[in-house]
Amino acid sequence: MKDRSPFGIAGIWENWRNPGGEWVRTFALLTTPANELVGTIHDRMPAVLAPRDYKRWLGTEPDPRDLLQPFPSDLMTIWPISTRVNSTSNDDEQLLDEIELANERPAGAA
Repeated sequence: MKDRSPFGIAGIWENWRNPGGEWVRTFALLTTPANELVGTIHDRMPAVLAPRDYKRWLGTEPDPRDLLQPFPSDLMTIWPISTRVNSTSNDDEQLLDEIELANERPAGAA
């Protein structure tokens, strides 16, 4: 978020018993088409929930699918971060530090 406030992401979970009889808890994050901001880097994004919608998403309503919309881009910001984020062995605050991007070549440059 632009104001650096925490935000929720829509997800689903289920407990199930594997063939060996062990209980397994699985999770999935839900995605939506990207908004204008995220669309500059990818065609989809997590389904971000506004704090006012947390109770509704987590409640007993049978079908809150209208919450699965691209989050307004004017409330968000993005910045480049290290590719270290791609490895689960990295788990530190520096993953969110902004990095400088290498200069891109102008169109038609060799």
